[in-house]
Amino acid sequence: MTEVRQMKVPLAAGVWAFVCLAGAFAGMWRGYGGHSFAVALAAFAALFAVQAGFAAEGVTDRLGAWLDSVRGMLPIAPFLIYLAYALGAGVFSWRLAGLALAYAIAPAALLLSAGKREKGCWQDYAAVLCIWLPAELHILQTAFPYPARGLSHPLWAAYAISAGLIAFLLIRRLDGIGYRVAWGPGWGFAVLANLGWFAAVAIPLGLWIGFFRFGPTVERLRALPLVALGILVFNAWPEEFLFRGLIQNLLSTTLRSDVAGLFVAAVIFGLAHLNNGPGPFPNWRYALLATLAGLAYGSAWRKTRSIFASALVHAGVNTLWFVLLPTVGR
Repeated sequence: MTEVRQMKVPLAAGVWAFVCLAGAFAGMWRGYGGHSFAVALAAFAALFAVQAGFAAEGVTDRLGAWLDSVRGMLPIAPFLIYLAYALGAGVFSWRLAGLALAYAIAPAALLLSAGKREKGCWQDYAAVLCIWLPAELHILQTAFPYPARGLSHPLWAAYAISAGLIAFLLIRRLDGIGYRVAWGPGWGFAVLANLGWFAAVAIPLGLWIGFFRFGPTVERLRALPLVALGILVFNAWPEEFLFRGLIQNLLSTTLRSDVAGLFVAAVIFGLAHLNNGPGPFPNWRYALLATLAGLAYGSAWRKTRSIFASALVHAGVNTLWFVLLPTVGR
């Protein structure tokens, strides 16, 4: 049987450079530039280096060994990057800095207090909530007011995932997350099969309940390359780390069943979309389709034990949605 092959550090560096260059291009295309944009881009590059580097082979194991004696200080690293961003971009405030600091240290402190307790202890779940809820409730986003018009999303998402990676991979060293860019036998089938069955079920259902309509446009096709990259890196990858690598992973251990963990995590994923638009709250149509999507993503993660596979399914779903099926607002 062919072994799983994981991304090496040089490739991770190439991915990092490509995404940073794409971010610079996207910002300049939208009219950004100057000192503030350069500072924000540098902060993103530093944070994204954690996201890309930790997905390479052997990186977290080596860092965990080298930094074990100072692991309690590690959550300060993303906060220092935040301070450089806030001061350099001229958006510093003590309140927002306090929010960013609390976001970085709270999950780490909880996991430090867990010590050597078994996976699935209350500190694990509390740390997940500390990472998830401030972003879900749009609290963390307020700490990143620049750049505006949606371009701060990559920045705050990179901050969130960096804090989560440091907490769970370096401090807690939680097993089974599958935070890696890798490929193994049967993974292609797992990705395509789960993308296929979801599309076969969700597209007719979404059309029937009036959630979206068939309406591809030339403008969306032109934007597809950059949008598809953004969906994979800034939407699918962070959400799969949270919902599959952490939540489904922990629930499967707590419930002592991979199947139960899959279904409960999918329901949680669906409920997390109740406040998503367009549409009034609670958006049950969105939640229903997101629950089905959670089953597809979770099945890919369960088969491969890698968030890379589930992120590919996730990105495939969202890309098809963007290109072919615009949402109907109500």
